[in-house]
Amino acid sequence: MKKYGRVFQYLKDYKGQVLIYFLFIVLSIAFSIISLGMLMPFLDLIFKGEQSGTGSLISATSNPLVKVFKNFLFQQISKGEDGIESKTKALGIICGLIIVSIFFKNLFLYLSNYILNPLKNKIVNRLRSELYNKILQLPIGFFTEKRKGDLISRITNDMGEVESSVVGTLEGWIRDPLTIIINLSALFILSPQLTFFVLLLIPFVGTFIGRISRSLKRHSSEAALHYADSVSVLDETLLGLRVIKAFNIEPLLRKKFFSIDKKLLEAKNKMITRRDLASPMSEFLGVMVFCGILYFGGSLVLKGRIMEASAFITYLALFYNIINPAKSLSTSFSNMQKGTAAIGRIEEVLLTKNTVDDNINGKRLEIFQHSIELRNVSFAYDGVSVLENINLKIEKGKTVALVGSSGAGKSTLADLVPRFHDVTSGELLVDGVNIKEYSLESVRDQISIVTQEPILFNDTIAANIQLGKQSAKLEEIEAAAKVANAYQFITKKERGFDTNIGDRGSKLSGGERQRLTIARAVLKNPPILILDEATSALDTESERLVQDAINNMMQNRTSIVIAHRLSTIRHADEIIVLQKGRIVERGTHQELLEKGGYYYRLVQMQEVK
Repeated sequence: MKKYGRVFQYLKDYKGQVLIYFLFIVLSIAFSIISLGMLMPFLDLIFKGEQSGTGSLISATSNPLVKVFKNFLFQQISKGEDGIESKTKALGIICGLIIVSIFFKNLFLYLSNYILNPLKNKIVNRLRSELYNKILQLPIGFFTEKRKGDLISRITNDMGEVESSVVGTLEGWIRDPLTIIINLSALFILSPQLTFFVLLLIPFVGTFIGRISRSLKRHSSEAALHYADSVSVLDETLLGLRVIKAFNIEPLLRKKFFSIDKKLLEAKNKMITRRDLASPMSEFLGVMVFCGILYFGGSLVLKGRIMEASAFITYLALFYNIINPAKSLSTSFSNMQKGTAAIGRIEEVLLTKNTVDDNINGKRLEIFQHSIELRNVSFAYDGVSVLENINLKIEKGKTVALVGSSGAGKSTLADLVPRFHDVTSGELLVDGVNIKEYSLESVRDQISIVTQEPILFNDTIAANIQLGKQSAKLEEIEAAAKVANAYQFITKKERGFDTNIGDRGSKLSGGERQRLTIARAVLKNPPILILDEATSALDTESERLVQDAINNMMQNRTSIVIAHRLSTIRHADEIIVLQKGRIVERGTHQELLEKGGYYYRLVQMQEVK
């Protein structure tokens, strides 16, 4: 049950509603037992009615509680002068009590569902919200290790599995055990001997159902993994359709997807076969127990005063009242085992340690004033060294460019400034204070980032620019677009700034998308800019427009520029050359050319004159 600890924790927060639900269920079960209990006096009245006097109808039972229960009803018979009339009156009382009991049983059952169903929805929504919030909090490094399709599967398929298999059967965790316990108590009152016999058979049934449930959990886990793989392949297919069609690799992708889909089908079939086996097997075993009761209880009736025939028939009715809850409980248990794999995959994300902890109570970086300094900084990921002993100071208003071959550590170094990663050793200081002493939000408020791949959302142009400053008015958005050289192409759109740009900006060209991200950064108006190869994927004309926009944006700001095209950084205040995570050269463009080292060779390869 440890797997469901989070669900139980949520229930504690709604314990008032749970207690009310508990009360309504108990009342519903109690009225159900009363309605079935009326069978005993009814049968006595019908089949013993020919006997004279009421004493014979009451004294025949050996159980004092049952005798008290009967006494009130049969006292009504003795009050009438005519025997038939008085018995008919007692019969009317019995039927009236059955009707009233059934009414209150169903009333309290409805009220219990009225309380529980919104509670189940709250639990599912809360779990989904926590998972999404955790995904937002986790550092960038986590997502380089996890496939996007796998994460999507956890928040969709696995969450749906938890909703139907765990939370969906929540009522069974309370209602069915209570129904069984209270009915067993009533059975014990009617016949302790017969009830002890029933209790001896229950462990046998439980063991058999438990074996089915354990195998169900294993196959459910396999199905979840195959489903995640299929979502990943689908995601890659949708993103890479141009390449897939250009290289005629549809058969390759089709074979890959169909192979995963076949494994998923096999796992789901095995899972469903065992899940569907639980309910009929529990019913079959219940009938076996019922037949055992028929034999053992019938022998008690035949032996005379040990048990009355009317009490035995009532006992059978009450026991039958247990079969459906027991069947439902076994199904719920099987579903819970099926959901264990899903909730385990969700818990894996929720319990992932966040390596970049937000210092909520830390200082606020209200205004960036002096410098950013990396002092003896090293960074390693999963034991692999990425940066080693980096010493770098970036003064306010200066532009520092990071160059080097692929894998040299340029992007990782830049990612340390907004705390996408935390340094493994050394210190990163902002205005002389360790960056970890500031709140994460206040640090990132001072920074804007323009990446190589424009990140846009399926919304209007205005809404995408406004992400930089959500309170911005249209005039401010237009001004930012002008600085980013985007105003002209936006106004040519049919709906202007209200134009929807499609999924990831698919309705725009590459240069247009990049200029929107620059406009977003301009609107935020931060003192620190990080430009990660912002023009490397553009054609010549788009590059010129975007580079002009970048130059406009960089004025009077502290900038960290990552560039492969060295022509864009010739005027940087300092160029840092990285190789294998170390700084191998530093200086201005002219100084590095005069050294004739790494930078000089990079320039020669690009034929920069």
